[in-house]
Amino acid sequence: MAGDPRPATRRVAALARNVGMLAATAGARLEDDPVRLAVLAVRRLPLRARRPVAAALVRGGRRSGRPVLHGLGLVLADRPDEARSLLGSRVPPGRLAGEIAVELGLTLPTDASAAVRARRTWQRGDLAGAVEVLRSSDARGARRQAARLESERRTYLPGQRLAGPPPGRHRRPAASGRTGGVSVLHLLTNSLPWTQSGYALRSHGILRAQRAAGARAEAVTRVGYPVVVGLPWAAETDVVDGVPYHRLIPRRLGATPEARLEQAATLLAGHVDRAGADVLHTTTHYVNGLVAEAVARSRGVPWVYEMRGQLEKTWLATFPAGERETVRASERYRLWRAKEVETARAADHVVALSQVLRRELCAAGVDPARVSVVPNAVDAALVEAGRTSPAPPDARRSVGLPEEGMWVGTVSSLVTYEGLDILLHAVARLRREGLDVRCAIVGDGSARAGLVRLAGTLGLDGAAVLPGRVDRSAATAWVWALDLVATPRRDTEVTRSVTPLKPVEAMALGRPVVVSDLPALAEVVGDEGAGLLVTPEDPDALADTIRELYADPLRRSEIAGRGREVAATRTWQEMARRYLSVYQTLGSAR
Repeated sequence: MAGDPRPATRRVAALARNVGMLAATAGARLEDDPVRLAVLAVRRLPLRARRPVAAALVRGGRRSGRPVLHGLGLVLADRPDEARSLLGSRVPPGRLAGEIAVELGLTLPTDASAAVRARRTWQRGDLAGAVEVLRSSDARGARRQAARLESERRTYLPGQRLAGPPPGRHRRPAASGRTGGVSVLHLLTNSLPWTQSGYALRSHGILRAQRAAGARAEAVTRVGYPVVVGLPWAAETDVVDGVPYHRLIPRRLGATPEARLEQAATLLAGHVDRAGADVLHTTTHYVNGLVAEAVARSRGVPWVYEMRGQLEKTWLATFPAGERETVRASERYRLWRAKEVETARAADHVVALSQVLRRELCAAGVDPARVSVVPNAVDAALVEAGRTSPAPPDARRSVGLPEEGMWVGTVSSLVTYEGLDILLHAVARLRREGLDVRCAIVGDGSARAGLVRLAGTLGLDGAAVLPGRVDRSAATAWVWALDLVATPRRDTEVTRSVTPLKPVEAMALGRPVVVSDLPALAEVVGDEGAGLLVTPEDPDALADTIRELYADPLRRSEIAGRGREVAATRTWQEMARRYLSVYQTLGSAR
């Protein structure tokens, strides 16, 4: 008897829908911001594929005498400083030149289109000004782009809310009739298996632990994800380690940000109804809060807003230090900052990543009784693995590193504010002193190409290894291969209040850590000697600390032991109990 053809037919229909959505999204992005689209697309390629694309553009630009093409290749190779030097202060005319000028922060060419001028204005935080540039233009597509930007600007405005989904049949089971614990539905920006990031890993750790503690915890991701990031073949539900991740995939995406958020609310409400959710839980940034609030109010369930970061401060940190005061005063920064506080005040409860962030929220007017801290944590199994971790030389064999020398480094996202150039300078200084200190920086990101070049400039060939992104299973082996794990973050507003996950993982795995002396990082290592603090952005201070530990293996071992003890108190299993306590409190208050 032939099998039922309907599942296969549905999969084909879903794939066709997804391909159409991706094509429409890419087409709109190609018209609005082609260089940024190219950068994002190329960065999604593996390193072995990305390098030839960028190199071909660089060669083609050189041979043809076209500096703009050459500059595009440098941008795609994550070499923006070289591109700025090449193009200088006078960018030649042309659409592509204008787009590259926006990407690099250069003076726009004299023939820059309204779309390019609007994008530069928006990039600098003048939202209303960008809309006005497009409104005053009669260029093709300007009206559509103005409507899109105006819609996005409205989401920033104080008091702006979504209309909310239509009434549904929310089935919230009576307590006496339940077969499991509290039912919680998480709204996420992205997730495993398609995104490997600290955000996705934290979400997964929380969901696994909540399910293990008896909660009926599931997740949905933002509207269009993961199709809109180039994955049209993705399933409508992925199950990873027993955790269901549902996708909100409409037939076609709305034309404006507000329309897409309304779509998200309608689709999410359907999942809330089917799950009979007791609690809706979402994370930064505020657009997730707008969707969660609309659905929660329409269905009569409480909602939790988890502030894992401060994306307005992350955006601010992308600008050169000399420009940050101006950007901080911009319309976008002021509205964004206020909107995050407004969202936190609107939620039934707020979860902060650190005590530093909690204090900021309370100072901004959020009721302290409604703010709990749930820091970054690790799975208990990682702590157990750390108790029997291999010696660094043995672990180095498994990842192909030389056994000799003292290896310091990290497994991280490679972005500028992580300060990994400071680590390279510190290692170079120690090697000039004759110490066999070496460096491994594992991961990928916009700063990687610059770090590779810096390692060569500092004469660290063979002593500095940057293998690129590795999968989750390999990441543990790389941490074990290090004698010392460093988090030399720069001193910015975002790094002072937001804590990374990687130092906690390193502590759990039995490796000593050294971190910048910033409030959020000091909170990670605590007062128990679980790690060492160094002055941020000071390669000499970092070199001094590494030198001390180079000469004292016993102290390294003591710090690692204390770090593992602290990490043992910060497991996702323990954090799950905190979450469930919050959910139960919200339920009893209703």
